[in-house]
Amino acid sequence: MKKKNFKKKIDNINLNFLKTLLTSLIIILVFSVLPDSISFIKNNFKANEVVLNSSKQNFDEILDKQKKNNKEIKDKIKDRFSWNIFDDIDVFGKDENDEDPQRLSASTIEELFKENGYNLDTVKKTKLVNAGNQLTKLPKELKNIESPKKRKKLFIKIVLPLIIEENLKIRFDRKKLFVILNKNNTSTRDQTWLELKFKQYGVKNNDLAKLKIRMDEIPVSLAIAQAAKETGWGTSRFAQEGNALFGQWTWSGEGIKPLEVEKDKKHKVAKFKILKASVRAYQRNLNTHSSYEEFRIERAIQRDNDEKLDSLKLVNFLDKYAETGEEYILVLKKIITQNSLTDFDDVDILPTSLKMKNLI
Repeated sequence: MKKKNFKKKIDNINLNFLKTLLTSLIIILVFSVLPDSISFIKNNFKANEVVLNSSKQNFDEILDKQKKNNKEIKDKIKDRFSWNIFDDIDVFGKDENDEDPQRLSASTIEELFKENGYNLDTVKKTKLVNAGNQLTKLPKELKNIESPKKRKKLFIKIVLPLIIEENLKIRFDRKKLFVILNKNNTSTRDQTWLELKFKQYGVKNNDLAKLKIRMDEIPVSLAIAQAAKETGWGTSRFAQEGNALFGQWTWSGEGIKPLEVEKDKKHKVAKFKILKASVRAYQRNLNTHSSYEEFRIERAIQRDNDEKLDSLKLVNFLDKYAETGEEYILVLKKIITQNSLTDFDDVDILPTSLKMKNLI
């Protein structure tokens, strides 16, 4: 019995010794590894911090580079156009929702046009107009220019590039439409584009024939004549206060109320923040409103015959544009012929290639 108790005590001593030894080894191991582990964690956090900082730095560098590239493109076009008020014109796609642009005086505009070599005789000879010759507002001094000839020339020089550029956009769309029409199969991308144009031109039931008729240019001579008639060559209150070149009415949109409007009439003259928006709205009006369906049909007939638009024939179908009807047509014809406006019908934008390359 004593031997068994003694043996049991020995076994307990050995077991406790082993436990103590094992615990000591674990403690030694932990304390030997812990500093390295802590160091590893710290280094890992530092590495992550470096990566994050590096990523942020790279992102900032990308943004700075993009801003620099944009400025270089802008300066490149500015130098190409030799235009001193580049930041005041609508070359990079600013629209009527942008902040009101600066209004330049008539004398400043004349001087800038002179420096830029912009005169109507040169345009008629070269059949080119600089895209940089675009303004967003008419000068207030137009009505103070005593010489009718000088006032008319300045007005034409202001509206000409605006009208031509908007026509150019339609021309590109029309060419794209014909490419799609000549394809055997319409891609998803083409179909998406068509749906956008159906909506833009108010065409229902995906009627391609009607879209083809509506998607077309307005002769430059006709547009200038109507702008001249509706604004008194840029001197009217609607043109000066609302950039309204074509006297379009509105019943719900933002506009200017005529001073002597009839009591039962609720319309206003639509106003715009920039002149180009007025040109765009005018083209959309002639290309979509039911009152000008005969105008569009005549234009399509002219296209089918010789691809050349005749404003003196097309104007015969604009009797519904004004309340004076036939008298309005005669006035427009007189403005077109007396001012040789048809000379501008085949004028194009310069430089088209540079503009489209950098802005589309």
